[in-house]
Amino acid sequence: MELILWRHAEAEESSPDMERKLTSRGRKQASRMADWLNPRLPQDIRVLASPAARTRQTAQALGREYELVPELAPGASAADLLRVANWPDSAYPLLIVGHQPTLGQVAMQLLTNQAGDLTVKKGGIWWFVGRERAGELQVVLRAVAGPDWL
Repeated sequence: MELILWRHAEAEESSPDMERKLTSRGRKQASRMADWLNPRLPQDIRVLASPAARTRQTAQALGREYELVPELAPGASAADLLRVANWPDSAYPLLIVGHQPTLGQVAMQLLTNQAGDLTVKKGGIWWFVGRERAGELQVVLRAVAGPDWL
């Protein structure tokens, strides 16, 4: 299974939180990352996004269909995200557009099988592949990319 975690791009500092929109820089970050992702994504990828305005705008940069998932809203737990993703048993590769600290907590859990936080930069992705070897799940970090590096 492939699981791509994409943090929303830079957003306005305003309230209410769910209505915060991308800044001009954030729209450029989302577009740059989408341009890098699109030719690399599997054909059968499912895109899931938090219902927050900034994650919807980030997902829209891909120009693909996406699903809004209330369980991915700000404040979601790593367990919530992994349950929504059906990790590691999903029949489809998934790209999840979400928030910190949830994405960083999921990344930490996938890499170390321990609780903790890693930093996922605004507009950045962490791309994981799960595979079974000798009856055990192995998690491979395929890529980490930020829009400012592309």
